[in-house]
Amino acid sequence: MSAATLPNSAGEQLALAGLGRALVQNQLLRLDQASAIQRRANAADTRFIDQLLLEGTMSASQIANFCAETFGHPLLDLSTVDVTALPTSLIDKKLVGETQVIALAKRGTRLSVAISDPTDLQAIDRIKFQTQAQIDPIVVEHDKLLRLVEKLGKSAGEQLADMVDDSMDFELPTEDTTSSLDANTDVEDAPVVKFLQKVLLDAIQAGASDLHFEPYEKFYRIRLRVDGELREFAQPPLAIKEKLASRIKVISKLDIAERRVPQDGRTKLVIGPNRSIDFRVSTLPTLFGEKIVMRILDSSSAKLGIDALGYEPDQKQVMLNAIHRPYGMILVTGPTGSGKTVSLYTCLNILNEPGINISTAEDPAEINLPGINQVNVNEKAGLTFAAALRSFLRQDPDVIMVGEIRDLETADISIKAAQTGHMVLSTLHTNDAPTTLTRMMNMGVAPFNIASSVILITAQRLARRLCNCKDQIELDEDALIQAGFREADLDGSWRPFRPVGCDRCGGSGYKGRVGIYQVMPISETIQRIILDQGNAMQIAQQAKLEGVRDLRGSGLIKVKHGVTSIEEVLGVTNE
Repeated sequence: MSAATLPNSAGEQLALAGLGRALVQNQLLRLDQASAIQRRANAADTRFIDQLLLEGTMSASQIANFCAETFGHPLLDLSTVDVTALPTSLIDKKLVGETQVIALAKRGTRLSVAISDPTDLQAIDRIKFQTQAQIDPIVVEHDKLLRLVEKLGKSAGEQLADMVDDSMDFELPTEDTTSSLDANTDVEDAPVVKFLQKVLLDAIQAGASDLHFEPYEKFYRIRLRVDGELREFAQPPLAIKEKLASRIKVISKLDIAERRVPQDGRTKLVIGPNRSIDFRVSTLPTLFGEKIVMRILDSSSAKLGIDALGYEPDQKQVMLNAIHRPYGMILVTGPTGSGKTVSLYTCLNILNEPGINISTAEDPAEINLPGINQVNVNEKAGLTFAAALRSFLRQDPDVIMVGEIRDLETADISIKAAQTGHMVLSTLHTNDAPTTLTRMMNMGVAPFNIASSVILITAQRLARRLCNCKDQIELDEDALIQAGFREADLDGSWRPFRPVGCDRCGGSGYKGRVGIYQVMPISETIQRIILDQGNAMQIAQQAKLEGVRDLRGSGLIKVKHGVTSIEEVLGVTNE
């Protein structure tokens, strides 16, 4: 069949071939329309498909569906393709830009390529000649193809420059960096600096607790932990992993030349005149580069007040009574990331008055509170928890906070301080309150010292709060009883809620977190059990008799009040 023709403005015959001809033959375009589009494309030195989309005659989706159906080629949505897995080295970058064809996969001598106009035989022949492979066209939408061609043709720096917002007006402090900074100019790469600023700001706005920068063999990803769950945030180009790691090290006052051993540091992001966010930074050498975790430390979280933490009214009163006693030891226990530090600093903020001398020893100090004397322990320099505590006791403190009791020496000094007129607050890594006492015995602390110094132990977990999109559900009474509810609780006056998902919570059904607590005061009866070297089970039984709720019981109250879901409580208490 001969090509469709039409007299042009000069009275000559204008040949119409390829995509335009196919659209005319299938009556999707009139002959005069197609020829006019072809003339304007020739005048602009562009392709027929580009001009067709520019004029809005057809959409990219309509063209792709037409080409796939008419020419019998598979149709692919490029937005579902993992760009990092594409064999980009098979076709020269310059040729990709000229032909607008991208290699998708190669099997033997056959190469699958993404193309938006399969009638462009010249482009297919050029790819075939360069790759020496048999070409299998796969039809894609032209606009998505152009964006991917542009992305693959850019350098890593240009891609990052497109991802950042030049209007950001905050800065990262970079003073007092290591001397090796002068020897490495890559860390001052402007797109990387701006990209890191944007990532940190986005993480803060998302309410993340930490960021993970993770290099792998074929890709590089950044993940955020939001409400206790890790979510993928971005996959920047693999080529920038060293520059990004160096930049983070510079602002954290770490040695950028050292990549063989883990390092720890911290930095501060100044967001505005009245707010700054601290980050605790940890680097770890892995197979394909350094994994970096940045923990977000927001001092404002300690100023929310005890009511915002999630204590039940009776638990809150027991805690307040304990911290206002003149001396004794209060222990907060739970796994990493359960909010122990925020709980301790909330208590310190309540006690922080001009007439009270407060000193803390931490590794490192996570939250900065004016009016509190904070010390970072430094094992290499000999400033251990025990050494800091000895110094505190020579400075007449009223309240002492020890970041963590890790060994017998620290435990002994803390207990002696609690026995000699000081309020001591600290943390331990145990599953619940009763096992904390037996853990201290196993460390070698004498039962008499434990019984005479510890006045309160709080175990805690963090559960995700249900978003406002939550919905009530009907659950079988047997299921509720199996979860831990008593029959007296099932009076029909309430129903549990389930997560639904909306734009506000990102579809998860949860927004924010709330604490679940086991607050156990040390009564005379529990003291006698400790003196008799009783086990954690005996202590737990006595605490239950005295009305102390375990973690599951406290979580179920949150379920009853519609704060969280049964699934969440069962997941975080795991009893």
